[in-house]
Amino acid sequence: MLWNDSDYKWRDFHAQKIKSQTDQEKIRELLGYAVFPDPESVEEAVRFYGQAPGRELYGYESEGDLIGLVGFSTDAEGTLTIHHLVVDPECRGAGYGRGQILELIQLKKPREIVAETDEDAVDFYRSIGFTVSSLGEKYPGTERFVCRYEAEPKEEE
Repeated sequence: MLWNDSDYKWRDFHAQKIKSQTDQEKIRELLGYAVFPDPESVEEAVRFYGQAPGRELYGYESEGDLIGLVGFSTDAEGTLTIHHLVVDPECRGAGYGRGQILELIQLKKPREIVAETDEDAVDFYRSIGFTVSSLGEKYPGTERFVCRYEAEPKEEE
């Protein structure tokens, strides 16, 4: 389902590494949409990417404007774990989130993609072909979910 990339606007945007640019206001604004929107949570997210070389942060531009970002890490087994995925609220619903994931698949060629999320984002992941499983109430009053996508189908024996 993810590969049905008919005529999405995301084709007009491109990725760039932005891990070293987390001091920019727009990057911090977007991170604020992906975490609890307070300065301390944004700073924690910035530190998260700065603390480990294996964590990557990519920004996505359309017509010269930063409209989304994705933060992730990969492991030796080929699993790409999405830590943050966000599209500017004014640009949502145009396929940019799906486009970011498609571009990650092309750039990183993962075997599997995994994301942990809350109820607000479950339908997005499900709509693009991820399987969704509940993790239960991981935090008081908040159900969390794990979303998985097999990017490289296993060969039948």
